[in-house]
Amino acid sequence: MNKYVKEFFHRGLMFSGFGPIVAGIVYYIVSFTDSNFQLTGKQVLIAIISTYFLAFIQAGVSVFNQIEHWSLPKSLLFHFLSLYIAYVSCYLVNTWIPFDITVILIFTAIFVVIYFVIWFTVYFIVKSTSENLNKKLN
Repeated sequence: MNKYVKEFFHRGLMFSGFGPIVAGIVYYIVSFTDSNFQLTGKQVLIAIISTYFLAFIQAGVSVFNQIEHWSLPKSLLFHFLSLYIAYVSCYLVNTWIPFDITVILIFTAIFVVIYFVIWFTVYFIVKSTSENLNKKLN
């Protein structure tokens, strides 16, 4: 099996359990803000499965940044698309957002902005750190 596919599954399986924990915490907090908050067994099951899947994908796709023979734009595109598809699917399946084109476009705009703010932040931190390390080596 390809080393990157193995690494994808390894990372995904290591961290995927955090998804349902986060969903549980969010539902717990929401229960304090809405006195009529109730979930059915089906809603809980879907939330557990989808957030497990979401965390699995979130952890696994970090491997795209380590495929040496891929260019940065290709790696970024695969990373972005994988996360976007996973997030929008999870939000729609759980009915956290309605299946309405306007809402999906708003979600997409927010996702794009947050994704690139995080990406550029991490990029510049890594670049700055590597430059400092290189200066210390020279």
